[in-house]
Amino acid sequence: MRYSTIPPIEILAASLRDVHAVHRLEKEIFLYDAYPHLDLAFLFLTPGEVNLKAVNGAGQLVGFVTGSRSWFRSLPAWIVTLGVAPAYQRQGIGRGLLLACEDRLSRRRVRLTVRKSNFAAIRLYEQCGYQHLYTKPHYYRNGEDGLVMEKTRD
Repeated sequence: MRYSTIPPIEILAASLRDVHAVHRLEKEIFLYDAYPHLDLAFLFLTPGEVNLKAVNGAGQLVGFVTGSRSWFRSLPAWIVTLGVAPAYQRQGIGRGLLLACEDRLSRRRVRLTVRKSNFAAIRLYEQCGYQHLYTKPHYYRNGEDGLVMEKTRD
């Protein structure tokens, strides 16, 4: 299935070989809240995790997403991390990664946590069908609240 992005972006499965590039991009995007390198490697090695990357026409990483599903089908899946390089934001890449990850997670309910101040991401998630479920006070390292959002898929 093709997910709409501005060409020539391609969404592909990410592998352990991509961990270094994903980590560099995580640090660029999230500054203080980037996952440590070993945590990312663990996500890439855990069976059942969905790891995708967006690459430009030159094969450079411009975005990534990791989704996690519980062994119990009744529990929701989680979007663990989703990021797009600043120069490539607002071009449909985040949406494409999110929808592709949701499809591969194959769960009726999908959740994610987003910074309360990240209005652009919140708007994207709402446009994709996510709704605010609850707030995690002081979730991020700087004390900012995290909004837990959930999407129920048909």
